[in-house]
Amino acid sequence: MLTKKQKDLLVFIHERMTSEGVAPSFDEMKTALDLKSKSGVHRLVTGLVERGYLERLPNRARALDVKRLPDDMVTDNAANTNSENGNHLFQHDSGGVRHVPLYGKIAAGTPIEAIRHEGEYIDAPLSMMGGKGDFYALTVDGESMKDVGICDGDMAIIRRTEEARNGDIVVALVNGEEVTLKTLMKKGAKVDLVPENKDHKVQTYNADQVQIQGVLSSIIRMY
Repeated sequence: MLTKKQKDLLVFIHERMTSEGVAPSFDEMKTALDLKSKSGVHRLVTGLVERGYLERLPNRARALDVKRLPDDMVTDNAANTNSENGNHLFQHDSGGVRHVPLYGKIAAGTPIEAIRHEGEYIDAPLSMMGGKGDFYALTVDGESMKDVGICDGDMAIIRRTEEARNGDIVVALVNGEEVTLKTLMKKGAKVDLVPENKDHKVQTYNADQVQIQGVLSSIIRMY
């Protein structure tokens, strides 16, 4: 039997994943449950894992997966949650893993110097990649995409492509030397790279200044 705090946390995680396609951060869990520290969140998560309600996926990022809900909650789909654009976030891996190159950090704030692969790889669940393609991973640096659930320290799985639609979250190479993770909005000869944080400004460039290097496929949260 779950404690009230455990149940409240499980419901909060499930509702966030259902509505936004991404699990909340530990800071968000702490605030939602009015806890004094994140150590309390860690204890609650561990208890839910031990009781079979949550699972930490077997990869380096230890992503969370809701395995089941309390019997008094009605749900049609507790285990797998998709975002509206088809991204698979924090899902249970039922089809193996892929060796994905890790390209270091990418700014979710001010653009940073173009990143390069230095030989490190991660094992990412195939279920998080949304189909065939060439994928790579980046570590998010900053909070400018936090309003869509992308937080500092998260690992972004990117599908390599040079084409994207308005509203896609993309990896954009700016002026051939700076890389950033933003929402894409094309406006004629201009391109807006839009942060998902009201405290950050939209970055506007000429279309020929921006090269799309990939589209976000999924997010793995680091705990």
